[in-house]
Amino acid sequence: MDKFFYMQQALEQAKIAFNQDEVPIGAVVVNPLNGEIIAQAHNLSEHSFDATAHAEILAMREAAQKLSQNRLWDMDLYVTLEPCTMCAAAISFMRIAHLYFAATDEKGGAVINGVRFFDAPTCHHKPQVESGILNEEAAILLKDFFKQKRKKNV
Repeated sequence: MDKFFYMQQALEQAKIAFNQDEVPIGAVVVNPLNGEIIAQAHNLSEHSFDATAHAEILAMREAAQKLSQNRLWDMDLYVTLEPCTMCAAAISFMRIAHLYFAATDEKGGAVINGVRFFDAPTCHHKPQVESGILNEEAAILLKDFFKQKRKKNV
């Protein structure tokens, strides 16, 4: 299993979001037993008028529906930005085995920053976590997006 390949797929989703004027975050759910990509998604909060339409939530929801189950036991999740509190909770409830993310999010992240959701005593399931995979590519995409947004608002 090539972590860089799957994170690249998540980055492709983030680029789709970027081109749709959505915050460029992408996510991919992978079955590590056979390497199959079960689902992939990008942020859709702006166009769906749904603040919960984060890439992680959408990808996990699609994967659960495809697999006809309400938990994603033994599945891996690749995401281009450190998950927020909402997404970390969903990852825990979905029972994701491994969480891989690219860039850290000092302001909104909840895994190694912020509330550190998986370290809370009320967290029912903690995935194995690895960060920094294609960090630079993901960070540049996010910085370019927000730089472009600031220019439009000037």
